[in-house]
Amino acid sequence: MIGMIHCPAFPGAPRYRGASRDTILDACLQDAERLVTGGFHGLIVENHGDIPFSKPENIGPETAAFMAVVTDRLSREFDVPLGVNILANAAIPALAVAAASGADFIRVNQWANAYVANEGIIEGQAAEALRYRAMLRAEGIRIFADAHVKHGSHAIVADRSITELTRDLAFFDADAVIATGQRTGDSAAMDDIRLVRDATDLPVLVGSGVTPANVATILEQVDAIIVASSLKEGGVWWRPVAADRVAAFVAAARPALGRT
Repeated sequence: MIGMIHCPAFPGAPRYRGASRDTILDACLQDAERLVTGGFHGLIVENHGDIPFSKPENIGPETAAFMAVVTDRLSREFDVPLGVNILANAAIPALAVAAASGADFIRVNQWANAYVANEGIIEGQAAEALRYRAMLRAEGIRIFADAHVKHGSHAIVADRSITELTRDLAFFDADAVIATGQRTGDSAAMDDIRLVRDATDLPVLVGSGVTPANVATILEQVDAIIVASSLKEGGVWWRPVAADRVAAFVAAARPALGRT
């Protein structure tokens, strides 16, 4: 079980309101503490407060700098695997952050192919990102890639089925595949999860919409889950992690975890 650290808005983002570095760090550390002590096995750090998200080429160095500081601090405080996701689809800054902070993996929403998202046309970054990783001598940083990206339309690649999109990720050297729903907090359809699972020998994760009501069923089909909204106060992604929600989620997941 991997919990999300949704960082508050960083300097340079439209919703940033002057919070100090320590205020940002404290919010992330509090969420991480509640997740790890509550029983989660790993964390992903994400700049989800930076809405609206920029395309990779428009993301400023300040975003990577603040992400690196947050991720480094979390890596020193918590002995769990750490991932980095810089939105939107900024694989190269995420690799830089992971290398600087000692994170274990990055999440990339569009690794192969292309799609139309809120930010416009987003192209897969596998070729450029893998060359950058090699240049950093950071091959140990794993790539967790989404198979069917939420918050986007696949109209321009409609001839590629979920099965083929999943196989493309393995062909482009991803290390794990993530199935999601259509938007943040939206559950991935079980039929889609099975299509992804059956199309690859890579580890498969579900990356959205996992709740206490469906976690046991989903864990029967996949290797891991990424959880955010259902653990937040009121089930709303931008609010702090709620310790009681973490406890309820872990209790619901425990029978399935015992079978894995």
